[in-house]
Amino acid sequence: MSVPVSHGGTSAAKGRRRPGRLAPVVGKARKQLQNALAAAGYPSRVLVACSGGPDSLALAAVAAYFARRGHVDGHPVAVAAVVVDHQLQVGSADVASHTASVLRQLGIDPVEVRTVDVASTGFGPEAAARDARHAALESAADDLACEAILLGHTLDDQAEQVLLGLARGSGTRSLAGMRPARGRLLRPFLGLRREETLEICEVEELDPWHDPSNADPAFARSRTRVEVMPVLEEKLGPGVAESLARTAAILQQDADFLEDLANETYLSLVQREAGGAWLPEDAVRELPAALRFRVIAKAAADVGGQQPGYGRLQAAEALLRRQGSAGPVELPGHVSVYRLSLSDLEQQRTVSTGAPEADATGESTGAGPREAARCGKLVFRHQKPSQQ
Repeated sequence: MSVPVSHGGTSAAKGRRRPGRLAPVVGKARKQLQNALAAAGYPSRVLVACSGGPDSLALAAVAAYFARRGHVDGHPVAVAAVVVDHQLQVGSADVASHTASVLRQLGIDPVEVRTVDVASTGFGPEAAARDARHAALESAADDLACEAILLGHTLDDQAEQVLLGLARGSGTRSLAGMRPARGRLLRPFLGLRREETLEICEVEELDPWHDPSNADPAFARSRTRVEVMPVLEEKLGPGVAESLARTAAILQQDADFLEDLANETYLSLVQREAGGAWLPEDAVRELPAALRFRVIAKAAADVGGQQPGYGRLQAAEALLRRQGSAGPVELPGHVSVYRLSLSDLEQQRTVSTGAPEADATGESTGAGPREAARCGKLVFRHQKPSQQ
């Protein structure tokens, strides 16, 4: 990777290298970054995450333009950058160091290289590397007082994400793909094709690094990129990637609506107690299925669990159709969910309070007002893993 140097000995990337008309693709990219920063409230200090690949290098070049201007739409902006070295390939330190040098020549300051150790997890090497990278980016943003982190994902990345979700049988949230903004993370190039970032690098006279893992068939995303998407474009015609990305944009709206509604519903139903939480089974049973499954997943997360897969959610939801007390069903993150029937609850109340037992109709045989809650519970408890 190299940045051409002018005859004067300074990097030509620090300003316009030659007079003439602005390349349309560069203008388009600048507008997309401008819009993303505007939507984020014009953060005064942003951090560019750059691997040295064409997507993130093109993003860095566009961000550097605004850094040299010192503002976006009249709002002051400063740009920093970080290169994350995952140490997963021979020579990765040299790639990271060289990328940092290129970013400095573009006029970005400060530029840091952060080295991470990618721990093996049960979710695969790609997920482990992503988690390590995001942790490093968040840490760098904190240290450099950056309000936003710019990521170079493109429309092609979004299309691949949706296609992988379809292949795995994922739900709405997964098929909605990557958000343009999530917390401090901004993805301004989700409207750009990968070929356009390559064109930007060519116009800006940048020589990007091409990660060999992007063509490695050992990774599902690489197989999707190199083998599946070209076949779809060939057999179904051009525009497949745009259609998949458009699907993600539509589903993001649906997923956000359902998420907000599920959260409101859950908060209206949940009852917390020592060591867990419970939901009134009658109220949960009456919910539409789309909300019912989401509410159960929220209860599992609320007591310390992880997002359950669809099969586990089905098993937990099936407790609502069981007779008498049932369970437990084990959910990811050491969460157990079980059903306590009304009769068992009445018996527990009788034992603990000495109150009269209920008759066959469910009414108390003794004097006193009838209790308001007359249904069973779906109980969620976090179980500490056993020490081996």
